[in-house]
Amino acid sequence: MIAYQKEEPRRSPMKKDMVEQQPGSPSPEVATATNIPGMLSPIHVTRTFLPPREEYLHWLDKAYSSHVLTNNGPIHRELEETLRQRFDVPHLRLMANGTLALQLAIRALGITGKVITTPFSYVATTSAILWEGCEPVFVDIDPKTCCIDANLIEAAITPDTTAILATHVYGIPCDVEAIGAIAKKHGLKVIYDAAHAFDVTYKGKSILAWGDASTLSFHATKLFHTVEGGAVVLHDEGHDRELRLLRSFGHIGDDHFSLGMNAKMSEMHAAMGMAVLPYVSEIVADRHRCMQSYGEALADHIERPRVPEVGYNAAYYPIILRDAEQREHVQQVLVQKGVHARRYFYPALNTLPYLKTQVSCPIAENLADRMLCLPLYHGMDSLELKRVSDGVLEGIIAFTAQK
Repeated sequence: MIAYQKEEPRRSPMKKDMVEQQPGSPSPEVATATNIPGMLSPIHVTRTFLPPREEYLHWLDKAYSSHVLTNNGPIHRELEETLRQRFDVPHLRLMANGTLALQLAIRALGITGKVITTPFSYVATTSAILWEGCEPVFVDIDPKTCCIDANLIEAAITPDTTAILATHVYGIPCDVEAIGAIAKKHGLKVIYDAAHAFDVTYKGKSILAWGDASTLSFHATKLFHTVEGGAVVLHDEGHDRELRLLRSFGHIGDDHFSLGMNAKMSEMHAAMGMAVLPYVSEIVADRHRCMQSYGEALADHIERPRVPEVGYNAAYYPIILRDAEQREHVQQVLVQKGVHARRYFYPALNTLPYLKTQVSCPIAENLADRMLCLPLYHGMDSLELKRVSDGVLEGIIAFTAQK
């Protein structure tokens, strides 16, 4: 079973009082937007959770007292071990950011040649493959989950294929069992980009338990963050040793072993992580509340990616519109209401202009132009949620009326 720290309920500094609205009644904020344009506070697609200032300062005081600000300091080591135990994994190493986590995972596993990957992810997934001198081979996605379609992977394998790099899109797990079976059959390494999957569980275990490696992003936009940061999870001691060398210039003291770089997390960033971590359960629970509100208002009018039976972390709230034209119309209505939803992910990565070769992935390309991630963050109040829902519904209704 996954090992989690017990987290005591605590009042967040960002928690707002929830304003009750009668179902179907107009939001006062929406009415204000109609009468006095520009007076509404913007609602962005996300908002960084900040712990109480004094709790962050508590950890900063430790750094000041130790005079150790980086180079595997005591706060860094504490966060690293705390997360390793939380996920019940053998090896977890903090990184300066999630992109370096991907790059060094590729290098630590000795991956070369062709890497089968998803066209529907943030660009860093593809960038890491290219930076490490490998060739991305794109396989289309499952239209239900938006993760790589495991049924298409085997046909893309060639003698030059050495690995599969798949993303748990929006925190929705890939078909890890099918991917694992394919990798074992063909002798391939598997890396999961788990940037969105903090605290996601599958069959009673952290989703990070699957694959040869998983990478995490702790960017400020994520539900757990260190302002900037990331981590790599590994299951082999030799790979872990290689990763530690890669992260710290390839040497230990005066003994040099391999090429490396500086990918270490500072004490200041680790301190933010230690201050945020006790609130994660509350953050996830509140995001589920927001998702429930959206679901009650929008379920009959939109499509959504399917979330399998997993312990989901409510990382995102993506909706799928009928076509690109409807998505554009809804997005424009939301902007008029001060709501900044995001077309995420766009474009499909197989269409990036700097790729040497481009292949067709019609499902990913289609969904990239129809998908819209609605604002979702801890502390959204009922008026904000209603303003977003109202905007989506108004956009859909107006678009349908035009047709």
